[in-house]
Amino acid sequence: MQSENRFFDDLAKMVNGVAGTVAGAGREAESAMRERAKEWIGRMDFVSREEFEAVKQMAATARADAEALKARLDKLEGASAPKAAAAPKAAAKPAARKPKA
Repeated sequence: MQSENRFFDDLAKMVNGVAGTVAGAGREAESAMRERAKEWIGRMDFVSREEFEAVKQMAATARADAEALKARLDKLEGASAPKAAAAPKAAAKPAARKPKA
């Protein structure tokens, strides 16, 4: 058996409205705090994730280029090493000293 008591119905509606208002205020406060945090971090010169990833990719590319250039240099030095090794053998004879006066 259900009684029709408007007091409890009105109380339930009011509590429901207050709960919705509190939830909305909570969302608004969270949004404001996020904005303030973004402003604070922005003033501290932090970088965004996208910027960090872009620079990380650039560094990896530069590292790979440097390794390729080093390998190329090692190959070129290896090819010229036999020529360079032959030249000092011919000049291995010490030069004559001048007598001291």
